[in-house]
Amino acid sequence: MDSIVLIPSLNPDDKIIELVKKLKEVNINKIVIVNDGSDESCLPVFEKLKGEYNCAVISYEKNKGKGAALKTGIEAINKMGLEIAGYVTADADGQHSPYDIARVAETLYKNPSSLILGVRDFKKTNVPFKSKYGNKITSFVFLLITGRRCSDTQTGLRGIPFSLTDELLKITGQRFEYETNMLIKLAKEKVDFIEVPIETIYIDDNRESHFRPFKDSFLIYGQIVKFILASVFSSIIDLTLFTLFRKTIFMQSGFKIIYSTIAARIISGIFNYNANKKAVFKNNEKNIKPLLKYTALFLTQMTLSSISVHMLANIKTTNATLLKIIVDTILFLFSFIIQKIFVFKSNKK
Repeated sequence: MDSIVLIPSLNPDDKIIELVKKLKEVNINKIVIVNDGSDESCLPVFEKLKGEYNCAVISYEKNKGKGAALKTGIEAINKMGLEIAGYVTADADGQHSPYDIARVAETLYKNPSSLILGVRDFKKTNVPFKSKYGNKITSFVFLLITGRRCSDTQTGLRGIPFSLTDELLKITGQRFEYETNMLIKLAKEKVDFIEVPIETIYIDDNRESHFRPFKDSFLIYGQIVKFILASVFSSIIDLTLFTLFRKTIFMQSGFKIIYSTIAARIISGIFNYNANKKAVFKNNEKNIKPLLKYTALFLTQMTLSSISVHMLANIKTTNATLLKIIVDTILFLFSFIIQKIFVFKSNKK
């Protein structure tokens, strides 16, 4: 069972023709190209791919983004009714060598239920700064969200089992965030990841990439950014009330830190619950389950925070508010993971 190579393409040049030519030389003949709304000046390139190299070319006029192009290609291939091991996605700009594409296809053939990732070596000197550190950030976020490690979350060279077709078409995202969402979704579905080292190629410092640093980064990191913002506003409310209560209402109490923490956390917790449910995780459950789960997490986090700060304040002479900031920052990381995978696990596809 062969795999089909799927290449999304926007305004390609002769690099894609050279790539397809070399793929034919290594006996990869099933190739689907998606013209993601390229300029009319690029039409001769697609005509040549279709006529001279016998590629299936799918075109539409308006640019929709890489994620949309991949889903369009997957849907079209699925309708062909072919018996294949899966899809091997590759970039059109020459950054994936035909030999690496063939290796990923071969690995998928031998492991038809695993996601195959062609991973680059980011320690090499030719890796652009934005790619090296962008991958570090994305890998860290991926670890936070899924609890699994992935050394190259941004790779476009992937071998995807045909059995996952329905899941692939349900995954959200129109642009580069689709590939990140795919990794997160499949990681949660306990799909095995197999990493295949590939050549690290960057042409002209990756200037031809259609990645939009600000817009696409927000799409990729959007959920954790919104979670951080909700947590920041909650923390401001929490810390302000904590300090106010400690110096006024509970000033004379021997347990003023614990009482102040509880009172402030209840108020800030109400705000945080609503912000996370509606704006961050977009959980649409009408029942009481998310609230009960959040309350359990809320009480645990509040208890750990109050006890830890109370004990540390008695040991150290450091300001109690500063200690609370440090403790709550550590608890924040664990809170995101638990809310993501347990409290507000969305029932939306």
